[in-house]
Amino acid sequence: MAKITVLGAGAWGTAFAQVLADAGNQVVMWDIDPDVVEEISLRHSNARRLPTVEKLPDAIGAEGDRAKAVEGTDMVVVAIAAQYAGEALKEFKGLLGPDTIVISLMKGIERGTHRRMDQVVCQTLDLDQSRFAAVSGPNLSKEVAAREPGATVVASSDADTAMRVARACTTDYFKAFVTDDVIGLELCGSLKNVTALAVGMSRGAGYGENTAAMIQARGLAELTALGAACGAKAKTFAGLAGVGDLVATCGSPLSRNYTFGFNLGQGKSIEEATRVSKGVAEGVPTTDAVVALGSSLQVETPLATAMSHVLDQGLDCRGMIEELFGGEITPE
Repeated sequence: MAKITVLGAGAWGTAFAQVLADAGNQVVMWDIDPDVVEEISLRHSNARRLPTVEKLPDAIGAEGDRAKAVEGTDMVVVAIAAQYAGEALKEFKGLLGPDTIVISLMKGIERGTHRRMDQVVCQTLDLDQSRFAAVSGPNLSKEVAAREPGATVVASSDADTAMRVARACTTDYFKAFVTDDVIGLELCGSLKNVTALAVGMSRGAGYGENTAAMIQARGLAELTALGAACGAKAKTFAGLAGVGDLVATCGSPLSRNYTFGFNLGQGKSIEEATRVSKGVAEGVPTTDAVVALGSSLQVETPLATAMSHVLDQGLDCRGMIEELFGGEITPE
């Protein structure tokens, strides 16, 4: 049994904490909101962030003090919104033990710096890559929290680290696979959100299966090409972290990115979609970062570029699709 600290008590952080507890670990959750910490500590629930779970396992506790939360912990799981991770993690630098493994559940590319989350975590905490792992896959938090059968992928440059993390989060309903392709897994988790925005938008505008399939297929091709240019392995994009996550995120109203896009497709403004979707989806700030990353690597990103025009210029769904169809006929 390991002692594991989860930073961030959002829906996914809380659901993953339950997985860790079900796997036999002692879990401490940290959150900046004292009301959330108190509820988890006293009532073993998180009604605001994960209302579908009436009672969390007894092995889950909570702590609002940063130092106390990570004291003596074997692993730290980071489940903070990607765009705020760098700032939030600065407060934990120097608090972790020399052998503590840090695990990222985050999916996104940092706006402004274009850093992947593995880069944000390792650089902010001055952490060796061998002590870092990323977890990503078709993992909709509500379904994981309901203990429905599912799987994920653990990526680390160190094989032992990947296996330790995989064992810590494998249960009878949740299976972890391992890979050494950290870059590929990070990019899969980040870039598919942009595609989910576009698919959701097409659904909201009333288009059917052909349009959704076209957008998903072109989105997959785009993120695979971008991943290859970054040094990722193509097979990662064909697996659970790539196609698997893409299918789940693009096909479910449980996905915030899909829902946000759906609301845009119905004609809502960015502000209205943010309000109805209960927050900005991670794919929104990631879109411009993907375009910038593609430009720096000389990789064309037509879908991300079209979505950036939706978000920055108010382009409607028909205009977004016309941009995808535009240009000369080329090999697939």
